Amino acid sequence: MGAMRRRRCPRTLTAICLAGAAVAGVTACEPAAGGLSSVAVAVTTDKTTTSTLERLGFDVRWLSCTARIDEGKAGSASPKSPSPSGVATVDCQGETDSEQDITLKGKVTEERSGKCVRGDLIAKVDRKVVFRATVLGNCSGAPTRSPTRPPGHSPSEAPGATATVTVTVTVTATPDPPRK
Repeated sequence: MGAMRRRRCPRTLTAICLAGAAVAGVTACEPAAGGLSSVAVAVTTDKTTTSTLERLGFDVRWLSCTARIDEGKAGSASPKSPSPSGVATVDCQGETDSEQDITLKGKVTEERSGKCVRGDLIAKVDRKVVFRATVLGNCSGAPTRSPTRPPGHSPSEAPGATATVTVTVTVTATPDPPRK
């Protein structure tokens, strides 16, 4: 069993790296203000779904979510303009520690501060519905569409410089010992 896990680790690490690269690549295409961000919806849905599944007793090995903004479905004047009442289609795939498949699919109409999503979402583990939700997470925070400023800064002040930190991790797979 241990050998099986060692072989799965590189695939899991690769999946996580690819998901991270996809999130970084899509960021440039997101609306600056107003409307849903597909990146924010995907990341928040991933976080809140994982915590909900773990609260229900499932040990989540990994989960990766993608979101696509459905342009023009919220009655906006132009399909390209962001709409505060837009809709995102979410698709999540993952696996439990016991190698059961996890899926979550649905529509998200609101994402708040990385803490909650609202919409119509269905999660399944091994093809069995484990929950259907209209809210995942704690929606008491402010919506991410509202720009936030650090305390003590006026709205006319431009945001200051920030430091970007990059951490590179090298993983070396060790081969299994030869069988006798």
